[in-house]
Amino acid sequence: MFLTRFSSAICLSLLALFSSMSAHAADAAVSRPGEWAQPVEVQYNLFQMSPTLYRSALPDSGAVPLLKNLKVATVINFLPEADSSWLAAPGINQVQLPYRTNHVDDSDVLKTLRAIQAAEANGPVLMHCKHGSDRTGLMAAMYRIVVQGWSKEDALNEMTQGGFGESGHFKDGIRYVMQADVDKLRTALANGDCSTSAFATCSMKSWFQTVNLK
Repeated sequence: MFLTRFSSAICLSLLALFSSMSAHAADAAVSRPGEWAQPVEVQYNLFQMSPTLYRSALPDSGAVPLLKNLKVATVINFLPEADSSWLAAPGINQVQLPYRTNHVDDSDVLKTLRAIQAAEANGPVLMHCKHGSDRTGLMAAMYRIVVQGWSKEDALNEMTQGGFGESGHFKDGIRYVMQADVDKLRTALANGDCSTSAFATCSMKSWFQTVNLK
C-alpha cells in the first residue's frame, strides 16, 4: 500500500515537472522576438536570419539535402578548414573567409558583408563556423547593424540571448561590436573599400598596386 502511494506520488511529481518544463519552453518560444533569427534545425544550430540568409554550426554531409531543400546557393565558411570534405553538391558555391574573433578587424567584416551581399544575388546563403556561435554570431550582428540598420543593442541582444551558444563565447565579439564605427563601415562597404582605414594592410596593398600600374 505504501509503495503504491509512493509510486503515485512520484508519477504526479514527474507529471508536474514535465508540465512545468513544457510551459516554460512554450513561454520561451512565444517570447522570442519575431525579428530574431528563427530556428530551423537544432542538430546543426541552424537558424534563418532573413529570406536569403541562414547561420549554423559546421554542417556535415547529412545536412546537404536540407540545404538543397532550403535552396541554399552559397555556403560561407569562417573556419581555416575547407568545406569540400563534406560539401560536394553541384550548384552550391563555397566561399572561405577564415578569421578569429580575438583578431577581427574592419577588413574582415567588410569582406564578409560584401561576400554575403554578392552571394544573396544568386540565392539564399548559409554562413557558419564550428559551433555557430562566436564567429558566426559576430558577423550576424554586424550584418544586422551595417546592412539591416539594427542598433548595436538590439543586435547584441540577439547575439547573446538568441540561443546560439554559451554566453562566455561572445566577449571578443561584443568588444568589437561596441567599438565599431558603423558609419565608416557603411561608407566603406558602399565605396568598395577593403577597410575603414587608409593605413590598413589591405588599403596600403591596393595603393601600392595602383601606383605600380601608373
